[in-house]
Amino acid sequence: MRNQQRQLELKINKVRIGGGELRSRIITFPDAEGLRPTSDRVRETLFNWLGQTLYGRSCLDLFAGSGALGFEAASRGALRVLMVEKSLPVFRSLKDNAGKLGCANVSVRHQDGLEFVRRDAQRFDVIFLDPPFQSDYLPRLLEMLPQHLSDNGVVYVESGAAIEVSSPWQVLKSGRAGQVFYQLVGLIQ
Repeated sequence: MRNQQRQLELKINKVRIGGGELRSRIITFPDAEGLRPTSDRVRETLFNWLGQTLYGRSCLDLFAGSGALGFEAASRGALRVLMVEKSLPVFRSLKDNAGKLGCANVSVRHQDGLEFVRRDAQRFDVIFLDPPFQSDYLPRLLEMLPQHLSDNGVVYVESGAAIEVSSPWQVLKSGRAGQVFYQLVGLIQ
């Protein structure tokens, strides 16, 4: 009974998928510390940068949170999307949403993002990197991610402050929406 009451007290948040075959479908997710989904406007800009479709590409949604970026990628034809999320309630929500949406191309892993990058050797064409804004993860992650990026792959970085990237990275595109800074970075060729 107490568990049921606690679940009822949790606020359920919603985000609408903006494009692709799942356009206008709703994903839901619980409140969690530091969880703030990428805004519709920023997602639209990001997917304009990426070319609208992601057919045949493999994507990693590290620190997946609401799953807005990963589900958007899946909707736009990504071959596979791996979502990594540490929070158990949020992880469960991601699994539920993947099932409800029928996303066979989405898999979800319950793991800390830093640990995943340290231990896993998979490579991806697009990595969505949106760690908690109050963390110091970005510099460490940018050091570790080159080995996880396929040839000509890109990393989308979202943060609460402007970040400077250095070799081997270069900024391909950047923008700002309110207090959110976002960049598309790639390896210097």
